[in-house]
Amino acid sequence: MEKALIALQERKKTPARLAKNSRLFKTIINAIQEKKGEGVVSLDLKKIDEAVADFFILCEARSNIQIQAIAQNIVDQVAIECGEKPYHVERGDTWTLVDYVNIVVHIFQHEQRMFYNLESLWEDAPRTEHK
Repeated sequence: MEKALIALQERKKTPARLAKNSRLFKTIINAIQEKKGEGVVSLDLKKIDEAVADFFILCEARSNIQIQAIAQNIVDQVAIECGEKPYHVERGDTWTLVDYVNIVVHIFQHEQRMFYNLESLWEDAPRTEHK
């Protein structure tokens, strides 16, 4: 967790703003859904000055193997569809972070998601559920 926070703080958002209809955003959501990620939510952080990204995308996986499968599918599909590599990937057994600077993806096991409760930390951000 500490490494992930340090990595987020050390990099800066790019000036270009992303939208939910961007290719990168759609590709990430599709990659999560392909690997059966659950509870997929995006938080639009663009109007929050302190935010480290334009969007957080959060989802859950049932096991550490599924967490890694989702993360790898995001990296692979974004490379194919958008020609981009992540700025940083922080892998863990219960929480993995994939950072594309303006979009940061958090893949949790259920208990970790409830413990860190990022949705409540960023409750001012508009929230969208992706089914």
